[in-house]
Amino acid sequence: MPTTPARLAWLDALRGPAALAVTMHHAGWTYIPAFWAEVDRRIDLGTWGVFVFFLVSGYIIPASLERRGDLRAFWTGRAFRLLPLLLAGWCLVLLLAQVGMLPLEPQLSERPLPMVVLGNVTMLQELLNLPAVISVTWTLSYEMAFYLMSVALFAARQAHRSAGIAVVLAVPAVPLGLLLPGPTINSRIDLPAALLGLAVVAAIAVTVLGNGRTRTAAATAGGLLGLALVILGSRAGAWQGLIVLAAMFAGTAVYRAEQGTISWRAAGVAVAAVLGCGLPAKDDSAWAAGIVLAFGVFALVWALRGRAFPRWLPWLGVISFSVYLLHPILLYVVPDLILFFVILIPLSLMTYHVIEAPAQRLGKRLIAGGRG
Repeated sequence: MPTTPARLAWLDALRGPAALAVTMHHAGWTYIPAFWAEVDRRIDLGTWGVFVFFLVSGYIIPASLERRGDLRAFWTGRAFRLLPLLLAGWCLVLLLAQVGMLPLEPQLSERPLPMVVLGNVTMLQELLNLPAVISVTWTLSYEMAFYLMSVALFAARQAHRSAGIAVVLAVPAVPLGLLLPGPTINSRIDLPAALLGLAVVAAIAVTVLGNGRTRTAAATAGGLLGLALVILGSRAGAWQGLIVLAAMFAGTAVYRAEQGTISWRAAGVAVAAVLGCGLPAKDDSAWAAGIVLAFGVFALVWALRGRAFPRWLPWLGVISFSVYLLHPILLYVVPDLILFFVILIPLSLMTYHVIEAPAQRLGKRLIAGGRG
């Protein structure tokens, strides 16, 4: 059974239910749509799940970056954490599509293959207005933008400003959202998306391989690109995109306050700004309920972080990425709700042991070897 260090158990205790919430949201609309419509008009469990993920990332990613203190190690770790399972998932999707068991996103065949590959491998497809091979990976685009901004702040020695950044992102989200209600990156013109995607790749490459001022400049450019992509490329509009980013920085503010580098008052202002500006970002009370519940559950589990959790909660959190990534694929090939979960959990456990864990161990060896 997968294990997790006790100090991180509370984060995994959040990840597991969050993955199940997103899974149940999609499964509900697939298998029990009439019943799920009644649930969904009260609270959007999918929104709850993804915002829990965003808060968790906001809390742990800067902590991980600062613990390593090495931008090369950070990007190597992220690559080996995410890409192996993504590659396996893409192969599975293409295989099932080939035998007629799963329909591909129509735009995948309409856009040039190099563009589709660039968007999905960089995980920026959502912000570059490119089709995703697996639909739920839209959240990874926002995660990538957050990584880019966090790396930029770390390189510029401004990482302690997370609470202020959350406020600066949340407050302008309202007027920017009204001005930019949809993406400005044209979905029919490939050149802007290609140039932006390649620019991000170049910024990461120079950050990883460069030194001194060159590395700092590349990291800063990457952070600015990440922010620009959220403002200009969010398919749901700049308002929602900026609120997602602001929520992650609010999670970072909680970490900073816990460490004593900022005041709890500053962290509270960041959270209040995100909620105040974010709840009306979508004309849907279920969206607002999902966000409020996400912040509430995050706060509750954080408060209980020193206590022991039922073993199955952290265990489920460890395999949560597999659960999250594989569930939309299974929806097309499994005929009923119960069987869906009976297959999903063991399959996710297997992919964790066969793909995720070995890849993470390899990444750690490469990082250790690079330092040696």
